[in-house]
Amino acid sequence: MKIVHVSAECFPFAKVGGLADVVGALPKYQNHLHETACVILPMYKKPFLYNHQWEVVHKAQTNLHNWLFEYTVIQLLDNNLGYPFYLIDIHGLLDGDQVYGYSDDVERFVAFQIAVCHWLLHWSERPKVVHCHDHHTALIPFIMKHGKGFYKLNTIPTVLTIHNAQYQGNFGWDKSGLIPEWDPFKTGLLDWNGQINSLACGIKCASKVTTVSPSYMAELFQKSNGLEHLFYLESHKCTGILNGIDTDEWNPDTDTYTAHHFNASNVNTEKWEMKKIFCHENDLDPNKPLFIFIGRFVYEKAADLLTESIYQALALAQNSFNFFIIGSGDPQVENQVREISYYKSEHVKNWIGYSEKIGRSAYAAADFLLMPSRVEPCGLNQLYALRYGTIPIVRNIGGLKDTVTDIGNYGFGFTFTYDSIQDIVIAMLRANDFYYNNTHDFFQLRQYIMTIDHSWESVVNQYHHLYETINN
Repeated sequence: MKIVHVSAECFPFAKVGGLADVVGALPKYQNHLHETACVILPMYKKPFLYNHQWEVVHKAQTNLHNWLFEYTVIQLLDNNLGYPFYLIDIHGLLDGDQVYGYSDDVERFVAFQIAVCHWLLHWSERPKVVHCHDHHTALIPFIMKHGKGFYKLNTIPTVLTIHNAQYQGNFGWDKSGLIPEWDPFKTGLLDWNGQINSLACGIKCASKVTTVSPSYMAELFQKSNGLEHLFYLESHKCTGILNGIDTDEWNPDTDTYTAHHFNASNVNTEKWEMKKIFCHENDLDPNKPLFIFIGRFVYEKAADLLTESIYQALALAQNSFNFFIIGSGDPQVENQVREISYYKSEHVKNWIGYSEKIGRSAYAAADFLLMPSRVEPCGLNQLYALRYGTIPIVRNIGGLKDTVTDIGNYGFGFTFTYDSIQDIVIAMLRANDFYYNNTHDFFQLRQYIMTIDHSWESVVNQYHHLYETINN
């Protein structure tokens, strides 16, 4: 089965969030099943581009409205990623150094999707499935089915995976000419609430729609930024498949980013060594429990509640724990993080931005990971934490609900219900108390969570079955 993944992000080439980790791992494990999966991305000016060898595999011209543009497809020469990896270059559109945030993002991603479809027309062997990820590629099912000049693709099944439905890629009808000419009777497929909505269009036109956890799919029927009724109408083709993680890439026993290695059998002695190193580097006391937060400083992650929750928990716990914060985003939250690190410098440290080395080291050193998210389609951080023997403290929502059960219900984490400072503080205090007063259980729990299987091997068969249902 030949599978084409089309995305705006893919680790290790271009990463903004968890989308990149999924797209960078899923095709690798699909190829382990003797399927043929590849990835197509825009060609951003990233260090990875200049540090590897490429070859041109296709050049052609096609149209974005009345502009005839040339695009070039290059392929990574080595196969270190575990799958064929292609980049599409469109001079002046896809050759910036950032993934998102340009004033012409609509034109950039529409042109990218047109180029992908145009290139597929030239394939001697058509793919069995085109798998699109998030709104940046969600117009592809419409273009393949209804775009003038693309009818040869209309029998190829498509899958749309929604990693975050809050972002929908909507734009005004004044830019409708960017999309390849279509049958006017199909105009309703593009429209949602008076705008062209890329995500809504993909939901309507894709053969199957998936989200990255079953609970998140259920939540979208109740809260999906205006698409609730659409999910109800298209429910027959919607399913939630929980993400996995790349256990080769995320392995505390071989991680090249960390200063010390460990596994489930020696975690309680060797993780302590990693914690001592990390705390020494950041001037923290390793004898106190170490909590971490890793994520974007945005509303969806409840980052606005983070520092006040830490202040209150520290006061109630009499400064008996430490906290390390890694992230960036909202400038106000960044300032709050700097402020608490100044006033509570003995107990709170931060890294504004993201460093893979510091992030990996934090997972390996920490005792607890806090994820107070308001929205969490799947969440990968809690899966990485489990893999590294770090106990998650999470809000009971989305993929967090599917992957972490509370220790009070014979589970292995600490969960809470509401996105409130009070709930976050209570959960942190429960974890802190568990660390100090249930030492034997803490050590056993840490060993256990490292054995939980969230690998892609346990997930890819679900995608294989999904593809089979639309190819029969």
